[in-house]
Amino acid sequence: MTETETDTTVVARLVQDISELPAAQWDACAGTDNPFVSHAFLSALEDSGSVCRERGWGPVHVVMTADDGSLRACAPLYLKSHSRGEYIFDYGWADAYERAGGRYYPKLLSAVPFTPVTGPRLLVPPGPGQERVRRELVAALVAASEQLDIATVNINFLPEEDTALLEEYDFLHRTDQQFHWYNRGYACFDDFLGDLSSRKRKTIRRERRGALDSDIAIEVLTGDDLTEAHWDAFFAFYMDTGGRKWGTPYLNRRFFSLINERMRDKIVLIMCRRAGRYIAGALNFVGSDAIYGRHWGCIEDHRFLHFEACYYRAIDFAIEHGLDRVEAGAQGPHKLARGYLPTLIHSAHHIRHEGFRRAVADFLRHERREVAQDAAYLADRTPFRRGEHASLE
Repeated sequence: MTETETDTTVVARLVQDISELPAAQWDACAGTDNPFVSHAFLSALEDSGSVCRERGWGPVHVVMTADDGSLRACAPLYLKSHSRGEYIFDYGWADAYERAGGRYYPKLLSAVPFTPVTGPRLLVPPGPGQERVRRELVAALVAASEQLDIATVNINFLPEEDTALLEEYDFLHRTDQQFHWYNRGYACFDDFLGDLSSRKRKTIRRERRGALDSDIAIEVLTGDDLTEAHWDAFFAFYMDTGGRKWGTPYLNRRFFSLINERMRDKIVLIMCRRAGRYIAGALNFVGSDAIYGRHWGCIEDHRFLHFEACYYRAIDFAIEHGLDRVEAGAQGPHKLARGYLPTLIHSAHHIRHEGFRRAVADFLRHERREVAQDAAYLADRTPFRRGEHASLE
């Protein structure tokens, strides 16, 4: 552990095991809006061994404690020996820096492993002095890179409102886009369809009917409905699909048992059954105002089933429970035709080498402009009737 005293009452240090920290105190800093920064989720990643130094994700969480030992602030932080599982791609930066004789890895990353979901990274509870503590936390992140002689500190999927503060500490602002569905106060799925053009409305209805061909039944499970048998089946889907897509799936079987034990009320598991056995499933998590689609897997291919389980059932759930939006993960312009709109996402990057920083800053200026142009282009081509929710921002 490394310690740096930030003032007479607060000390910043690096913690290599989140289980050393009281869950209630961590969660008091993190809040309850986003399930992925909860102690339950992050500790399940570490306790299962899905996240560890040997797999290139060494926990070095920044925590700030008062004189009485209580947490005043924290930030999830990892020492990375590669860039896999991040969804904000910097492989080109790494290659350029190392070609120039630099050492890009290891790097520091504040994010939630394997989770392309925007959420708080500077975890500071509300109250007097909050802004001062937030600044001390940012300073502690920069200090960690200097103490460990790391070239970069990266903060992925952070709220846009945090970028201005980080720019004061020489972080560079990066943008990309995802596709999110937004609830406009719909009472039912047909209300949502009513906002779409006639052709798109018919297409979605056809897809929903087609997904249930071959006598497929769909179950929506949460809380005490979830059993280890469900996780056994889902893990088989996850391994099969993950192995085909990226070679080595990130999460192990124990992780799913731990989240079932620690946060089952924040989970919505959509399972598809045919001929007496489960054949596919979609894992979602629920926050205070959104449902987040995270993993899909199947052992049988059926036309439109992915759209039904991952996109349309999530919309059903959001409408039924009064949630503001559905975030269905990274990538996917195909989501646009299904009512998911382009939404900017943000990251921030602190680079110690001044020459390399200038080169990346120039790249990011061009990239931000291209991302904005692409988002504007797609926002004009949504399935909504002309003039209905054509763009968000």
